[in-house]
Amino acid sequence: MGIDTLFREKFLRIQTERNFSFALHTTIGSGGTAALAVSPESEEETAEVLSFLKMQKIPYCFLGAGANVLPKDGFWDGVVIRFHKLRFLSAEKNRITAGAGVTGGMLLDFAAAHSIGGFEPFAGIPMTVGGGAAMNAGIRNTHFSDIVVFVDGIVDGKLRRFSLDACGYSEKNSVFLQGIAITRVCFQGVISDCIAQNTAEYLTARKRLPKGKSMGCTFVNPQGMYAGELIEKCGLKGLQVGKAHVSSEHANFIINDGNSSQDISDLIEIVKEKVWRQTGILLREEIRRIP
Repeated sequence: MGIDTLFREKFLRIQTERNFSFALHTTIGSGGTAALAVSPESEEETAEVLSFLKMQKIPYCFLGAGANVLPKDGFWDGVVIRFHKLRFLSAEKNRITAGAGVTGGMLLDFAAAHSIGGFEPFAGIPMTVGGGAAMNAGIRNTHFSDIVVFVDGIVDGKLRRFSLDACGYSEKNSVFLQGIAITRVCFQGVISDCIAQNTAEYLTARKRLPKGKSMGCTFVNPQGMYAGELIEKCGLKGLQVGKAHVSSEHANFIINDGNSSQDISDLIEIVKEKVWRQTGILLREEIRRIP
């Protein structure tokens, strides 16, 4: 019995998509297809889906906005769990609670409508609340870990609340990257009347980033330095493998001009090796490989 049939027999009302295209749902625009994608409409449904998949020993992965991920080529006989139906938002004083599927744009608009600042540094970043909280998204010295109060996630089929300390945040990392599905996040903001001006400044800064299909920054910045500068100093700007190349504008971006994730993966390995040989620094990938 195929995954699609097995799943539909158990969950009649949950939206599904057969032969889910990774290339069409990721910012890098590459990768193959998954047997099935499912879109739960509540935290409870998400927990039920995860319990079922684990019981049936069906492989699965999570997908938010599709940024900072590199999917594999070819066919994957597994299930992609999408969170775009978990888009609830509420505000109390200067705190905002958001569902995992809330996009960065939705979060910023909601915060601005309630005069709650502190979210402006995330303007223009392609993300969802769940993905951002899992990856500890951010720029330079401002990350999700600076504004998170708590995160709700699913562990062993049950909802669990994680305090900020329990999230285990570090540079572009958290405990949630170990397979914990985030369902909601509570943020602490500040009452502000400068939101529009601050947002415009961050959006202007992002316009200087490379155009084209990319994952965002490929590598985590080593302590006290920038990965892009290291890659540039090693003479790797413009380095190409197949139809993937290191951006000539920002060396921490890999631009995809084709549809092969293998080209991108090979290029990443070459960059890591060359930087290691020339500097003794081993770059850590910021992006996540899926599935």
